Amino acid sequence: MAGKIRVGIVGLGFGAEFIPIYQRHPDATLHSICQRNPESLRKVGNAFKVEARFTDFAEMLKDKDLDAVHINSPIPDHAAMTLAALKAGKHVMCTVPMATTVEDCRKIVDLVEATGLTYMMAETVVYAREFLFVKEMYEKGELGKLQYLQASHQQDMDGWPNYWPGLPPMHYATHCVGPCLALTRADAEVVSCFGSGTIRPELISKYDSPFAVESCHIKFRASDITARIYRSLFDTARQYRESFDVYGSKRAFEWPLIEGEPPIIHTAKRAEHDIPSRVVVPDYARLLPKEIQSFTTKGVYGEGQDHLSFTQGGGHGGSHPHLVHEFVSALRERRQAYPNHIQSANWTCTGILAHESALRNGEPLRLPEWTFSW
Repeated sequence: MAGKIRVGIVGLGFGAEFIPIYQRHPDATLHSICQRNPESLRKVGNAFKVEARFTDFAEMLKDKDLDAVHINSPIPDHAAMTLAALKAGKHVMCTVPMATTVEDCRKIVDLVEATGLTYMMAETVVYAREFLFVKEMYEKGELGKLQYLQASHQQDMDGWPNYWPGLPPMHYATHCVGPCLALTRADAEVVSCFGSGTIRPELISKYDSPFAVESCHIKFRASDITARIYRSLFDTARQYRESFDVYGSKRAFEWPLIEGEPPIIHTAKRAEHDIPSRVVVPDYARLLPKEIQSFTTKGVYGEGQDHLSFTQGGGHGGSHPHLVHEFVSALRERRQAYPNHIQSANWTCTGILAHESALRNGEPLRLPEWTFSW
């Protein structure tokens, strides 16, 4: 696309974290914002000096000057808003997950294919500094042959918005699935998942899902590698943790058990006590335009004012400006963003089908062919 990409942000809780990133990106313009609550819209619009404001998403989509939308609405609205935006001729970046059903993922994939528009799921972990560090090790051959991957996402969601209580853990699995598949650009082919434990009865009734923890094995397509992911959202004692462990023949990377501690590198064929060593993961702001580099290490409001998803998530590994830059760059360069519509569907359907597998006592379920990216 010629000229600056004109982007509208929908949802101004977590979404407001991205406003100044678009405002400062050299190839983007924060064109408009949308929020159902007029008072919240006014406050955010005034704080960031955004003139074009909408309380109705449908009205926002009628704006012919708008090139793309960045959707940060509640999970149940992701699919409908994405489909509406694509039908209106707008490119889409949407926070995770892509949708809540396999059928809606298919609708999005089909519509992207039919329109030729760009879709990107804003999966933070695959642009976090820890993932970029492991990816760099992998691409340099420092890990040797990859043998196994595992990832976890444990978080206490009590007190979060009303669509969260009782949510099946694997319905929000992309923070685990994404890094496992993104490292080698693999597709998930088969999942087998077991549920464990029981959440409170009043939570079970929300989604008819009893499990406190869900643990899934993923078979990669055309690969000898498998991965294990596990998730918990309620009634499980654990500090917030999004972890990613990678085991290679030469070296392995392990996430720390406690937030704020350094990760561990294990190096093969050393004396036993010399195998592990702690490592300081560098920041990857250097990959970004200088105008937005500062956002890898801070939020947008100032200390004590960031959205809960930012503060509890440790800043999402500095990923926010990387997400914006990938989306804007893909539109400027007329290429698919990463993850694109098919990859996003594969990651999202992995979690949806994992929960279905848990309800079937671990029955292996195959991902649909249309979620395979190659």
